[in-house]
Amino acid sequence: MTEKFSPAAGLGNCHLQTVFARFHRPQPWVSTDCHWFDTPDGDRLALHTPRELKDDATRPLVLILHGLEGSVASPYAQGLMESLLERGYQVAVMHFRGCGGVPNRLPRAYHSGDSEDPRWLAKQLKRQLPNTPLVAVGYSLGGNVLLKWLGEDGKESPLTAAVAISAPMDLHACARRIDRGLSRVYQKHLLACLRRSLRIKAANPELAEAMPDLDEEAHFRSFRHFDNAFTAPIHGFRDVNDYYTRASSKPLLRYVQVPTLIIHAEDDPFICPSAIPTKPELSHCIRLEVSAKGGHVGFIGGSLLRPVYWLEQRIPNFLESVLNRR
Repeated sequence: MTEKFSPAAGLGNCHLQTVFARFHRPQPWVSTDCHWFDTPDGDRLALHTPRELKDDATRPLVLILHGLEGSVASPYAQGLMESLLERGYQVAVMHFRGCGGVPNRLPRAYHSGDSEDPRWLAKQLKRQLPNTPLVAVGYSLGGNVLLKWLGEDGKESPLTAAVAISAPMDLHACARRIDRGLSRVYQKHLLACLRRSLRIKAANPELAEAMPDLDEEAHFRSFRHFDNAFTAPIHGFRDVNDYYTRASSKPLLRYVQVPTLIIHAEDDPFICPSAIPTKPELSHCIRLEVSAKGGHVGFIGGSLLRPVYWLEQRIPNFLESVLNRR
């Protein structure tokens, strides 16, 4: 297959690319078992696997990091799991804290720069599966987390390869982009999802005390307002500007030492074009593929009647090119 993405006829619009899978693939179809890992700070992380993981040097494990308020049930995670399983990979989806409909134990949740949790989980997996190559794929928020993790670890990374899709690598620019035009529809929807998750969590009085007022509309006016009121203070950042600066992966890309593919679309309604890194900002290990079309975690080719989810071919192809070389 050609590696260049071309949108399906009738799906050239960025918003159609972004939402199509949500309606075309509304129900999860890959069943998984949930495994809980108790974290050192007294919380827990959920890892979903379709099959029992085996220590096998010939069957790499792909760790999938979902996007904001995503889960193993997200269509992109389901589609990639199916594609990878067909090619003989092992696969696991990590839920960020509080995702998947199960509140976490601590006041803190997760954020766009939360590289500590996947780093810790990767260490547990490598301890259990010492001979199994470990690779990771991150979507949107999960993509930024993955790239930040790679940049922080440099040559010490436990990963053999990585792929980041539609990652908000510059959070300042992305917060501005999603607060404009039709993109505000996505912002409103995601903030409503976050508010709903927080209300479930606030049912625990001990956790409710650490949260901002969930009835204060000003906190949910935009991502900047929400992150300033909740994300930044509860995760140890000075304010929203400190959070966006320290959590953005773009300044760390030059330190990545693992073969990494970044896939992005210029028409992404979530991400300002200025967030796309230039060649001098990338390490020699990163391959950046930018298409004119594709929306946010879309990249749907083929036709309306027979859509082709291009990412489900491109990602495994890249991983195989790296793993076969090794």
